[in-house]
Parts: sequence; structure tokens; C-alpha cells
Amino acid sequence: MVNSTQVSYFILDAYFDTGMLKYLYFLVLTVVYLIIIAANVLLIVVICVNRSFHEPMYLFLCSLFVNELYGSTGLFPLLLFQILKDVHMVSASLCFLQVFCLYSYGLIEFLTLSVMSYDRYLAICFPLQYNTRMTSNKVAMFTALIWFYPILINVIIVYGLTEPLHLCGNVIDKVYCDNYCIVKLACSDTTANNIFGLCHVFGVIIFLIILIVYTYMRILKVCFSGSKQTRHKAVSTCTPHLVSLMNFSFGVFFEILQSRFNMTNVPSMMRIFLSLYWLTGQPFVNPLLHGLKMTKIRIVYKSLLFGKRM
Repeated sequence: MVNSTQVSYFILDAYFDTGMLKYLYFLVLTVVYLIIIAANVLLIVVICVNRSFHEPMYLFLCSLFVNELYGSTGLFPLLLFQILKDVHMVSASLCFLQVFCLYSYGLIEFLTLSVMSYDRYLAICFPLQYNTRMTSNKVAMFTALIWFYPILINVIIVYGLTEPLHLCGNVIDKVYCDNYCIVKLACSDTTANNIFGLCHVFGVIIFLIILIVYTYMRILKVCFSGSKQTRHKAVSTCTPHLVSLMNFSFGVFFEILQSRFNMTNVPSMMRIFLSLYWLTGQPFVNPLLHGLKMTKIRIVYKSLLFGKRM
């Protein structure tokens, strides 16, 4: 029985020998990472420097783009480094840090999308009362909740529950460090981890899912009973958010499928894709989605790129 504090490294066992192709994978993922950084930074700049974007919807979008940078930085540098290595080991401290970053990224993403659905619900269902219901103080409160709650929860999960576990091994069947995989290595009792996880799922995650479903049911009701202008406003503002939400949900579903079920019959490359999609799909798709679909952002986007208003 080995205590995790005595484990000096973990082995990432999902990598396989690709020969010279590893340099191609490295190049492709480097380009993807650079695109993610450039696109998200540009949109953050667009929102921050233009006072016309200092509205709740765009401020929540800015928080979303900052989180994409945070999650990508928690994944890509280590991933790119491991692709070029022949022995895929990572120190225990760095592994737990990556677990903290990736899991907090996922929860921040879900909270942000949930708050954005509530914001769209108020804007479409209560347009005349929107400014009094979604005040600057509420925006600040929601933003603080979006960031501080996941950080607190993941400190408890990673450093309070997972790190002290007694481990029987140090092999993780992923291309990145994963909390669930580490817990499966435990020789000691994981009841506290399981209870905390279930309480968090039913106390927070289920509540957020119900909130999102409720807000979109109300939005659809207004769309069907409202004017053509109301329907157009709802479609133009909700479509990017809804596509982003579905993209994130599919990614999380793939991750759960990959982690909880035996997928040895699935090709290794497909398993890696499924485990990475929830971490790479959002940061890559969101800037393109909102930059192209939201007219106001697209106009300023083009003015910054081409030096004139389009």
C-alpha cells in the first residue's frame, strides 16, 4: 500500500507509438492551440475596449472566453510535451495541478453557460424589467460565483479528498491526468469521495440542468406566442449559446462514456479523441461561433482586423 504523497510520478498510459507521425500531431495541436489563444484573446479585447459591450450578456461571454484560455493552458502545454516524449511520465504535483485546472475549467464552463441561459431568459421573457433584474451588482455576484465556487470545490476534491488517498499504482489510462482514474487506483476507502461526488451532482449539477431546461422552455413559449421581431431576437441571441451548450454537453457525455465504460474494442485514436473533445471542442468552437453569429461582435471584430468598420 503506497500513499499518494509518496508517489513521485504518474504514467499516462493512453499514449501509443506513432513513429514520425508524432511530429505531425504536435504541429496540428500547436496550430489548434495558437488559434484558440488568438481567437479568445481577440474577443476578450473586443469586449473590454468597447464600452457598448459592457452589458451582462457580453460580460458573461468575456468570462467564458477567459475560461477557454484557462482550460486550454491547463491541457495543451503538457499534452504537447508528452507527444514528443518516448516515456510518458508526469510528476505527482503537476498531475494534481492539471486535475485541478481541468475540473475547475469544466465546472466554470457549465456555471457560465447556466448563468447565460438565465440572462437570456430575463432579456426575452422580461425585456422591460431586464435592467432592473440583471443589475451590475448581480452581474458581479454571478461572475464571482462562477469562478470562486469551482475553485473552492476543486480544492476540496483534489487536495482534500484525492491527494490523501492510499494508492496501489500510478498508471493513468489517459493522455492527461484525470481525477476519476486516480481514485480508481486507491487501495483505501473512497466512500468520502463517492458521497461528496453524489452530493455535488444532485445538489448543483441537477439544479443547473433544471434551470437551463426551464429557461429554454419559457423562451420557446415566448417565441411561439410573440411577434416576429421577438422570435428573431430570441433566435439571434440564443442560437450561439444553445449550440455552445450542446457542444459542451456532448463533450462531457463522451468523457463520461470514455471513463466509466469498457471501450477496449474502440480504436486508441478514437478513445483519445473522445477523452479530449470536452477540453478542446469548446475553446475552439466558442470564439468562432459567437464571433460569426453575433452581428454586433462581428462588426467590431472586422473593424479591428481590417482597420475600418464593416
